[in-house]
Amino acid sequence: MAAEKPHMNLAVIGHIDHGKSTTVGRLLFETGTVPPHIIESFRKEAESKGKGSFEFAWVMDSLKEERERGITIDIAHKRFDTDKYYFTVVDCPGHRDFVKNMITGASQADAALLVVAAPDGVMEQTKEHVFLSRTLGINQLIIGINKMDAAKYDEKRYNEVKEQLSQLLKMVGYKPDDISFIPMSAFVGDNIAKKSENTPWYKGPTVLDALNALSEPEKPTNLPMRLPIQDVYSISGIGTVPVGRVETGIMKKGMKVSFMPANKEGEIKSIEMHHEEIPQALPGDNVGFNVRGIGKGDIRRGDVCGPSDVPPTVAEEFIAQVVVLHHPSALTVGYTPVFHCHTAQIACSFVELMKKLDPRTGQVKEENPTFLKTGDAAIVKIRPTQPMVIEKVKEIPQLGRFAVRDMGSTIAAGVCMDITPKQMR
Repeated sequence: MAAEKPHMNLAVIGHIDHGKSTTVGRLLFETGTVPPHIIESFRKEAESKGKGSFEFAWVMDSLKEERERGITIDIAHKRFDTDKYYFTVVDCPGHRDFVKNMITGASQADAALLVVAAPDGVMEQTKEHVFLSRTLGINQLIIGINKMDAAKYDEKRYNEVKEQLSQLLKMVGYKPDDISFIPMSAFVGDNIAKKSENTPWYKGPTVLDALNALSEPEKPTNLPMRLPIQDVYSISGIGTVPVGRVETGIMKKGMKVSFMPANKEGEIKSIEMHHEEIPQALPGDNVGFNVRGIGKGDIRRGDVCGPSDVPPTVAEEFIAQVVVLHHPSALTVGYTPVFHCHTAQIACSFVELMKKLDPRTGQVKEENPTFLKTGDAAIVKIRPTQPMVIEKVKEIPQLGRFAVRDMGSTIAAGVCMDITPKQMR
């Protein structure tokens, strides 16, 4: 039955040591994903090491040491089910991992749970994570005001933190009225799965209630069809078979399609999923498809398939909003790292640094800065060194995000705001 439930990707975000791991551990425990005896063994171990409050956090953080301890809790256990959905947790230990996970691959989060410790209130990373969530297009937010046990379940403190957060959320364009602020203790278990007697003044939902109340992400079937190619096979008796995941729109048999930037056209003869032929494919479907008029050498990974009448956009250059996550020195005009966008990996040059933004508010801080460093957010102009498909994030968000990598790490992340299209003839 589990397969019947709609799937949601949940990002758990917030400042370091505000209880993200403990919260996730508690959710896995309360939904029966991690059995009590495993939690118990963690608790004993945590106590023996003088870290008695850590058993839930250890559920998440055990991944590093799990092999030595012979307890297997792998990534699959970061799935948990509520009555309505099954969730995959995009755990966000560090800033950079969070963004890289968010941008590349399937872990586009549908919602975020922001954990803020009541004693501390809003801290630096709280602000940055809220700003990033907004930049990356997460529209549904739940806020857990955690460690209420440490704040003696004080309603006044809860209201102060709620007010701080409301100001921050308004600044980046979230509506505080649409968001649940839940006083909780991941460690004690207050208001996670059931209402807590320690907060009689709180009348709202528990964390699980709030997760069930999220709205199901809409499949972007109304957008033009886009399928970034992962691989191309040549199968005897059939011909050329590109493989990839439909990101937006509907792919149908008989459809006339263009592959960009290869600039090749063809007609879809058949679509196959899980070794069965299907008449059409929807967003999220991983398919192989055979195209009349396309040879194996014509297209490759990184090309994007779309309808001939609304072909994928090839950028001469584009304007992007980026956040610099990690750069050893400074990033200046002329810097040409590799951009990862859908399945494409293409070197692109920073040709203009247009505006530096305040990463906490998104307001312009400086026009035409000479350089950008770690932590900066900016509007920049980018020119790909070879033809590359990218779309405006406002029009086709799934193809409008990218990660920037160099020297083996993620330097920056961003979204495409505007494009000067390349004339393809």
